[in-house]
Amino acid sequence: MTQPRVLVVNNGTLSLKQLRARLEQLGSVTEAVDVASVPARLDGRYQAVVLSGTKVRAHDTAFYRPLTDLVMGAGVPVLGICGGMQLLAVAAGGRLEEGPQRVGGHEAQVDTEEPLFTYVKPTVTVFHRHTLYLREAPEGFRSIGRSAHAPVEFLRSDDGRIHGSQAHLEFRSDGLEILRGFARLYR
Repeated sequence: MTQPRVLVVNNGTLSLKQLRARLEQLGSVTEAVDVASVPARLDGRYQAVVLSGTKVRAHDTAFYRPLTDLVMGAGVPVLGICGGMQLLAVAAGGRLEEGPQRVGGHEAQVDTEEPLFTYVKPTVTVFHRHTLYLREAPEGFRSIGRSAHAPVEFLRSDDGRIHGSQAHLEFRSDGLEILRGFARLYR
């Protein structure tokens, strides 16, 4: 059986090595490119795309346009992590707001009927490192996880292809299990 290939877009995260290691631990082959080097099309080379966190540039829609164009037309499962989720939400018309700084493990409640959460309980502990929050899902998306500080800890597109996580899933055991649920979408 051929291992699925995942394109990991590095948006400036400090944890690219850990993110790739988690995806590879789950049986995927990863290739990383920075946001300025994303291909115009996937041409069948990848079975999924993962967008890493970013350094508070999610509002820069012109900078991210090649990436969001690729994601919207890719036809494969996509997962945006932290800033990756935020830039997808902003591109779809969502608004980010400043909130309390959160660093470390924090609890969130998830909709366990969602395939992304196949391997976790209704309350997960995930790793955060941010101050920006999405207060509501943009048109074409819905919230599938929430916490005391963020009504959109996780989101999904209405067609079920694009997912987002406010948390850094490359850390903590619940994060790994959510990544395992994502891997089921492209296997």
